[in-house]
Amino acid sequence: QVQLVESGGGLVQEGGSLRLSCAASGRTSGINVMAWFRQSPGKERESVADIIWSYSYGYYADSVKGRFSISRDNAKNTVYLQMNSLRPEDTAVYYCAAKDCTSTAYNYWGQGAQVTVSS
Repeated sequence: QVQLVESGGGLVQEGGSLRLSCAASGRTSGINVMAWFRQSPGKERESVADIIWSYSYGYYADSVKGRFSISRDNAKNTVYLQMNSLRPEDTAVYYCAAKDCTSTAYNYWGQGAQVTVSS
């Protein structure tokens, strides 16, 4: 099993920045992809960014490209989401997710971190 714990959410003004962290623990050696998703009230959960654990290259949703950056620290088993130029529409609960080689879908999820962007 893998446990994921997010931190770093909060309230920020439009145009500001936040960094989310997701610390993984447990059987982390099998993780091959980690990702960030978000969900706003009344909307479906959407993918924001993901990163292959053995590479440093990230993939991004069009809505956050150029503003968000995903990175990972292998030594700390932690993935980060740096969010810049935040907009009110970025307001959501952000979830960290991971999948291992036994699954084609994300099989581990964090508890979520609230990000609120005020205009």
